[in-house]
Amino acid sequence: MRVTLACLSVLLLFAPLSVLSDEHEGQKAVLITGASTGIGRLTAETLAEAGYFVYAGARKKEDLEALDAIDNIKAVRLDVTVQEEIDAAVELIEDEGRGLWGLVNNAGVNVIDPLIESDMSDLEFIFDVNVYGVVRVTKAFAPMIIESQGRIVNISSIAGVLAGGFDGYGFYIMSKHAIEAFSDQLAWEMAGLGVSVSSVLPGGFESRIGFSRCKRMLRNQAEKKYKYFAESMQYYIDSCQKRMSGEDLDLGPKPVPVARAVQRALFDEKPLEHYLVPGEPTEARLTIAKLVEEIASLNQDEAHAVSREDLLDIFDNEMRIARGEQPRTMPGFYGEDADQ
Repeated sequence: MRVTLACLSVLLLFAPLSVLSDEHEGQKAVLITGASTGIGRLTAETLAEAGYFVYAGARKKEDLEALDAIDNIKAVRLDVTVQEEIDAAVELIEDEGRGLWGLVNNAGVNVIDPLIESDMSDLEFIFDVNVYGVVRVTKAFAPMIIESQGRIVNISSIAGVLAGGFDGYGFYIMSKHAIEAFSDQLAWEMAGLGVSVSSVLPGGFESRIGFSRCKRMLRNQAEKKYKYFAESMQYYIDSCQKRMSGEDLDLGPKPVPVARAVQRALFDEKPLEHYLVPGEPTEARLTIAKLVEEIASLNQDEAHAVSREDLLDIFDNEMRIARGEQPRTMPGFYGEDADQ
């Protein structure tokens, strides 16, 4: 009898672990950085509601507690600029034993300042989060994603394609262009390891990034003297004062389409390399037109300019690749040309 009771005690002691394993077998887990508000928060809630398990990265105690209260979500203290917190998050998720199917690099910040009158500290601040943070987190979790042959999704922006049009957005635009380049190169390198990489390019949607930007601007730039861009920067300062006072709270539409795009990138059988998610039709037209503008500019007055016929052939082939109808090759070379 003693042996029987001892065996029973051991079984009961370890039963919760086996029950946990069986209960969540097949439930894919995803880590989302910057999940406290905006796109990150809505995406975490969307995936959790759909039955996926979400590790939601955040920094503030109140945000971590709020995320932990949601079914299928486990809050993770994660500042993408702090390597020790990234390493701790890796250890936590490894210890949980669920594995990791997806990584969504969402954490981001914004700074508005004209390029030639900006402070280098602002450039370092925005790149530390928007670029270096993405690289740090991706490197840290890459082994887990490779093991699951899962997905990486980088939240970029239409600013990753657009440039010009508004004074002061240079550093943010630079950071998102860097994310587009990072995503393209990472997709190429990870494809052979069974991992798909996508970038999602939202337009103007409701986000708290504007509040954090305004806090920083009013703290650091409200009294700054601008020589060349005083008028446009005063406009931004005035707008921020209205926003922070609650007078102007038009934050744009809720980012539901962005969350859906992330879900497709994570779980569709054939995910796209890029998901353009404009807030309204003008943003889509501007973004596509900017790409065409660059094609037209690059293809002028050059000895090896591509003919109009070849341009259409390239376009048709790339559309088929985007739809998953033919495999990715080196851009511009298809079929027999791909072997040359």
